Amino acid sequence: MTADGEPMELAAARLRKAGMRVTAPRMAVLMAVSDSADHLDADTLRERAQRVTGSLSLQATYNVLRALTDAGLVRCIQIPGHPARYEIEDHDNHHHFVCRGCGVIRNVECTEGAAPCMEPHLPEEYAIQEAAVTFWGHCPDCRVA
Repeated sequence: MTADGEPMELAAARLRKAGMRVTAPRMAVLMAVSDSADHLDADTLRERAQRVTGSLSLQATYNVLRALTDAGLVRCIQIPGHPARYEIEDHDNHHHFVCRGCGVIRNVECTEGAAPCMEPHLPEEYAIQEAAVTFWGHCPDCRVA
């Protein structure tokens, strides 16, 4: 197996393990998400996936991202005022910081402790599975500017 084949094989193995059919668009999009340390939008992921597939519509990219999200391989981040962003699902329940200046998004380890907003007051019939917290502020570069 060549170095170029390794990411494809890894993507194919992850798809199979999730019980998904292995297709070139799914492998290409999964590789694009996996290869980025950033939180990328669908259009950027489509551009990167096209390096492998040669052609991929934006609708097909959204369809693949939805399937990967439903399968638990990719996490969709919905931040107000930003397009949906995607990252590999690590099941670590981390949160996000968004810079109000440049829009950069950074991962933040799961917040613990007794904060009023972290203890929801709901009837006991509700089963909470996770909390999504977004911290807003300015990154070091924007603070200086």
